[in-house]
Amino acid sequence: MHLVQLPQKTLKCGHHLLDLSYPQIMGILNVTPDSFSDGGRYHNQEAAIEHALKMIEEGATIIDIGGESTRPGASEVAVAEEILRVIPVVEELAKHKVIISIDTSQPEVIKAAVQVGAHIWNDVRALTRPNALKTAAELDIPVIIMHMRGEPTTMNHLDQYNNVVDEVIEEIQQRVNDALNAGVKAENIMIDPGFGFAKNAKQNLKLLNEFYKLNEMGYPILSALSRKRFIGEALNGAEAQHRDIGSAVGHLLSIQQGASIVRTHNVQAMQDAILVWKATSQNS
Repeated sequence: MHLVQLPQKTLKCGHHLLDLSYPQIMGILNVTPDSFSDGGRYHNQEAAIEHALKMIEEGATIIDIGGESTRPGASEVAVAEEILRVIPVVEELAKHKVIISIDTSQPEVIKAAVQVGAHIWNDVRALTRPNALKTAAELDIPVIIMHMRGEPTTMNHLDQYNNVVDEVIEEIQQRVNDALNAGVKAENIMIDPGFGFAKNAKQNLKLLNEFYKLNEMGYPILSALSRKRFIGEALNGAEAQHRDIGSAVGHLLSIQQGASIVRTHNVQAMQDAILVWKATSQNS
């Protein structure tokens, strides 16, 4: 296991400064009817806000709001519908001391969200939608560039790699270069290797085992493996709702190898895991 010290780096998120020298927790808030793990549970605005506030209380410094499911096979959501799902929740959470991330690939959605208080663009499609690069540069906010091949409807057929780690890094770097060339500032870029997106279980495990290699790119790294299928397979077929301990272990392995942010469904479990890791690190 390669243990990596997190860099002394601060990410500017609107009026917030996020200290990336310590692992930060991003709580997942799916305001969708069809997400793979909790689809429909927080589709109601009141339930979504209540859950977000609970995650903040448990230790989340970032809430990642998604209005479109990107599970394998998921169909696209109309932009107007995605805005309708996301914006009221952003407006309410903007009243609280928390960094708001928007899980979307649509420039229109992120622009609307930033106008009412969002801070980070988390794009699983790595700014490939029309006008996405231009919008990212104009908004001048942190953006997470994730690795994926194809679309949720096709990605499971695109998991052919000679060396999954090298190729993921190479393909993320290409999207980073495109972003830089479009005017996105280097200090606004974060990367995500895209666990579960166009990768089978064996490939995901190799990516986790060699996660430290992502540090060579020089950007803060998000690890987002919460309740993913490969965690379930490692747990002998556990269903999504029973993958939280396995997810916390996977995220800790990511943190030890340089992850700055972990994206999780179960904030309390992740916070407990980080506190134990921190206590152990301080006494080593």
